[in-house]
Amino acid sequence: MNPRTPAAAPLLLALALALLGSGCTGGVEGTPGAVGLRDPYFPGLGNGGYDVTHYGLKLDVDPAAGQLRGTATITARATQHLSAFHLDLAGLDVESATVEGEPAAVNRAGKELTIRPDASVDDRMRKGRTFTTVVRYSGSPQAITDADGEKEGWLRTADGSVALGEPTGSMAWFPGNHHPSDKAAYDIEVTVPDPLTAVSNGQLVARRTENDRTAYHWRTTEPMASYLATVAVGRFTTEQSRTPEGIRLFTAVDPESAEASEDVLARIPAVLAWSRARFGPYPFTSAGAIVERTGDSTYALETQNRPVFPGPPDTGLLVHELAHQWFGNSVTPKTWRDMWLNEGFATYAEWLWAADHDGVPVGESFDEAYDDDANWAFPPADPPAAVDLSDPPVYGRGAMVVHRIRLAMDDDKAFFALVRGWTEKYRHANASTGDFTAYVEEETGRDLTGLWDAWLYGESRPPREG
Repeated sequence: MNPRTPAAAPLLLALALALLGSGCTGGVEGTPGAVGLRDPYFPGLGNGGYDVTHYGLKLDVDPAAGQLRGTATITARATQHLSAFHLDLAGLDVESATVEGEPAAVNRAGKELTIRPDASVDDRMRKGRTFTTVVRYSGSPQAITDADGEKEGWLRTADGSVALGEPTGSMAWFPGNHHPSDKAAYDIEVTVPDPLTAVSNGQLVARRTENDRTAYHWRTTEPMASYLATVAVGRFTTEQSRTPEGIRLFTAVDPESAEASEDVLARIPAVLAWSRARFGPYPFTSAGAIVERTGDSTYALETQNRPVFPGPPDTGLLVHELAHQWFGNSVTPKTWRDMWLNEGFATYAEWLWAADHDGVPVGESFDEAYDDDANWAFPPADPPAAVDLSDPPVYGRGAMVVHRIRLAMDDDKAFFALVRGWTEKYRHANASTGDFTAYVEEETGRDLTGLWDAWLYGESRPPREG
C-alpha cells in the first residue's frame, strides 16, 4: 500500500512501544477477540469479540491531492470480556486511537489493527457492555483488486471518487468490522471542496459550508453491512422528492449521464411500488441512485438506499439493484457463501419485471438461463473459490432455484406470500442458505431435498422438467 510518511513513523513506533508496555504492566483483563470470522472465502475478514452498533465517520476529502483524513467513532457491544480487539483497515495510516476516551495501544499487521484498551476501562470491555472507540487516520485511499480482477475500495473518477465495498473494499476508507454478519447504523459526514458534492447512504440531515468547503452529513438508521456503504464525490446534478408512499428519494447524476438517465430514474417510484407488491414493504425510509459517468467504474453495486451505476442504467438493471434493497441489503447473507440469495432473487426480479412489462414469460427467461452452459459451472450455493462469487451460476442458476420453488408450490399466491414472509422474518438481519431451505420447507410443509440436491447443490444439469 502507500508508503508511510517520515512524520508518521515516530508516532507508529510510539504506538508499538505502548502496546508492548501495556502487555508488561497488565492491561485490560479478558482475552483478545478473534482476528477473523472464518468466512468460507475470506477467513481473515471481520473480527470477533464485539458487535458494532454504530459508525460515526467524519471524512475530509481532497480529490485533487488524492488524500483523505478521517475520524471513525465506533460504538460496539462486547460479546466476551475483551483484552484487545481487531479492526480491518487497508493502506491508510493510523494517527491515534482511544477506547472510552483513554489512549489505546495500536499495532498494525497488514490489514489488521489490534487495539489494546487501557486498563482503566476494563469494566467497559466486559461481555454485554457497550464501548466507544475513536480512530484517527489519514492517507491516500486505494483501490483493492478482487480475485476476479475487478477494482473496489476507493476508486478515482474523472472529477472525484466513489467508494464501492463488495466484498472487501470498505476497509480501504474506514476501519471497522468488515464482514456482512455485523450490521450497524451509520452517520457519515464528508467534507469536500466546492463545487463538488458528497453523496452517501440514507438521508441528508445537514449541510454546512465554510471557507469554500462543504460538509454533507448522511444518516442511515437502519442496519447496514459495511460492504453496502458508499461515498461518491463529484460534480453531481441532484434531485430530491418523495414517493406517494412517503419514501424519500435522492438521486445524484454526473452531468454527462444526466440526459440518458432521466427516463429510467423517473421510474424508481414505479419500480419500488411494483417490488413492494411482490417482496413486501420497502425496508428503508429512503431510496434513489448515484449515476457516474461511463468508465468511472465497471459495474453497478446495490449500495444501501441508492445503488451506484457506472453510467446510465437500463430498466432491467435498475430493477435488479432495487430488488437488492430487500435481498442482500435488508436480508443480508451470513457469509459470502450465501451470496446466491442476493443475486438469485435480484435476477428473478428481472424475470418477473420482463413478464409483467415486456411480455417475456418467466418460463422463457428460465429456459434461456437453463440453456446457458455458463450457469452450470458450479452449484450456486457452493462456489469453488472467492474468484467465482460473481460468476453466472450465482445469478442465473440462483434465479432458477427460485423458479423451481415456485413450480413445486404450483400456487402463485402462496409463492409470493412465501417470498414476502422471508423478507419479513429476516428484515434487517442475516440469513444463510440453511435458514432459507429450512424456512421454505417449514412454510410449505414439504420435504424439498430433491430440489435442493438437484438445483442448489447439484454438480450437473438436472432434467428441465420434473
